[in-house]
Amino acid sequence: MMDSEGQPAVDTTVPSPARIYDYALGGAQNFAVDRAVLDQITEIFPSTPQPARDNRDFLRRAVRFCGERGIGRFLDLGSGIPTVDNVHEVAQKRDPAARVVYVDNDPVAAAHAYRLLGGVHGATMLQQDMRDTEQILAQPEVRSLLDDQEPVAVLMVAMAHYLKDADDPIKILSAYREAMPPGSYLVFSHMTGDDFPEQLAQAVETFNADASDNDQMVLRSHAEQQELLEASGFALVDPGLTYPACWRPQTTLNVDHDPRNATFYAAVAHPRRHNPAV
Repeated sequence: MMDSEGQPAVDTTVPSPARIYDYALGGAQNFAVDRAVLDQITEIFPSTPQPARDNRDFLRRAVRFCGERGIGRFLDLGSGIPTVDNVHEVAQKRDPAARVVYVDNDPVAAAHAYRLLGGVHGATMLQQDMRDTEQILAQPEVRSLLDDQEPVAVLMVAMAHYLKDADDPIKILSAYREAMPPGSYLVFSHMTGDDFPEQLAQAVETFNADASDNDQMVLRSHAEQQELLEASGFALVDPGLTYPACWRPQTTLNVDHDPRNATFYAAVAHPRRHNPAV
């Protein structure tokens, strides 16, 4: 359904993963129905919303890492609502010419993004499913990032846990890897239940109760995530697959900040056939 301006309409009666994440980050693009879901999860796992905030801090550092290595093109898969210091803002602080293509299948995220990005130089939104690799890679906006063989950063932050085994996540990641020019990077994070298995299983059950089939989350262990990346043809840069807060921190962690409470692992990797500076 479209609104009067021809953009995807926002249904405020159904919780949206994009808006739930926005609420966890302290954003304003969310509604009572979204807040209710996160509040239920917080009752189960009181460290919420640390997972979202640690992921966002990791995203900022990883984007800066890529920018410092000359990357000014970013393909953000499953971007959610592009607010709260998102990729284009971080990248363009270093390089005003940096370009970002945001991709999300959620009509809620797309609707907000079309409004928020109106008139923003170098930032584009596509309403597509990250599973549809051929369709995404064929889009003119994406082709413009890839065709001249300049390196890109493909971002899959807090998204791969939506890929069920039946989706063939190795095939999906491999398709993006094959399209990445030399010198490119993958920025990746994925939810896990390794440290708090009972609480996380209950939290995911609560989240999945109101989620569509494509938005159902799957927890994977450190070993499973590492195997996913390696089997997809990626090589990890130091310090490898670790808690988001432990990936090249720029300040000493507060003694009260337990990195395990992120319930995620994060990594930056490059295609094995390439060997960019790390």
